[in-house]
Amino acid sequence: MREIKKAVLAYSGGLDTSVIIPWLVENYGCEVIAVVADVGQGEDLEEIRAKALASGASKCYVVDVKEEFVTGFIFPALRANAIYEGRYLLGTALARPIIARAQVEVALQEGADALVHGCTGKGNDQVRFELAYQALAPHMHVIAPWREWQLRSREEEIEYAKAHGVPVPVTKEKPYSMDRNLWHLSIEGGILEDPQVEPPEEIFHLTISPEKAPDQPEYVEIGFEKGTPVSVNGQRLDPVALVQELNKIGGRNGVGRVDMVENRLVGMKSRGVYETPGGTLLAIAHRDLESITLDRETFHFKELIGQRYAELVYYGQWYSPLRQALDAFVAKTQETVTGTVRLKLYKGSCLAVGRWSPNSLYRHDLATFGASGTYDQKDAKGFITLWGLPTRVFSEVNPSLIRTVRETMKAP
Repeated sequence: MREIKKAVLAYSGGLDTSVIIPWLVENYGCEVIAVVADVGQGEDLEEIRAKALASGASKCYVVDVKEEFVTGFIFPALRANAIYEGRYLLGTALARPIIARAQVEVALQEGADALVHGCTGKGNDQVRFELAYQALAPHMHVIAPWREWQLRSREEEIEYAKAHGVPVPVTKEKPYSMDRNLWHLSIEGGILEDPQVEPPEEIFHLTISPEKAPDQPEYVEIGFEKGTPVSVNGQRLDPVALVQELNKIGGRNGVGRVDMVENRLVGMKSRGVYETPGGTLLAIAHRDLESITLDRETFHFKELIGQRYAELVYYGQWYSPLRQALDAFVAKTQETVTGTVRLKLYKGSCLAVGRWSPNSLYRHDLATFGASGTYDQKDAKGFITLWGLPTRVFSEVNPSLIRTVRETMKAP
């Protein structure tokens, strides 16, 4: 085992990191410094700090990164329409690179030998943390206890914690793994590992059950400037306050729940339940505003970019050159994405029902079914003739293939 004098741990106060502090002291005999990144997890961080110190850490830094988390990580992904596998708004994946960066900054300041994370060897987060380490501090040693220790389950971790006098926020009856920040709450483990079991209502914390949501719809207007949300119902808000306000609005209407089986980077399928109320409102509103401010070719191509961007974030490649290059493309597309979108929220649903922009490409005189002096319908004949020319030539040159198609159409 490599000699380590000082290790810096990304600490959350959850089960894994709670156990890691005494384990590091016991197995490496090193000084342990904990780093808690405040990404809006809604917990008593001073209590978590005290717990880290009581568990054996020599120091515990609490670093407030909420605003940069929103402006430097959440909003870029929002502008890119980055949604993994069409459903996951990347709440955990977006938080890991900024948590890792805060951890690296402390490690460099303290002259530490190693960086430590509490991710399991089965998950995506180990990749996200360690790719961030490689980008920001490639010279530092990495310790991943889940890949070293003999503990093989959360039940064994709970027993280890009890034996070392470390209180943990889970029990054998409710062994859920939860990750919360400004953007979302993710829930995994326990009975959720059976994909046919409906998630129990007790696991949800950010959203009310749609059945218990108000019987009347609520409308909300979100204003954007160059793709970045800046206001709610006409009131300008700072980035953190804006996300918090939309979390409240979406949450009280039961909006933002996702239950999905996703494809992890490490190759397995896993079931995750997510609550992203404010993020769901923002994602729907932003894409809708783009529908009237981007031309067709840019809009369609950006759909492809959004999917690739989401994969990069999910795969832990936030600090990759490609992700940064895609940001440059997205920034160019957002120059005209300014305006307001009205959403209608009702019992878990969220629909865009109105949108307007000074840069709108929608023209009533072109789109109307009524009389129009702008659009000459006779022009369509020539357009269709040229558009279909390749198909027509192929059919004339290959008549036997066309006959086969006709015969197939007649077959029962």
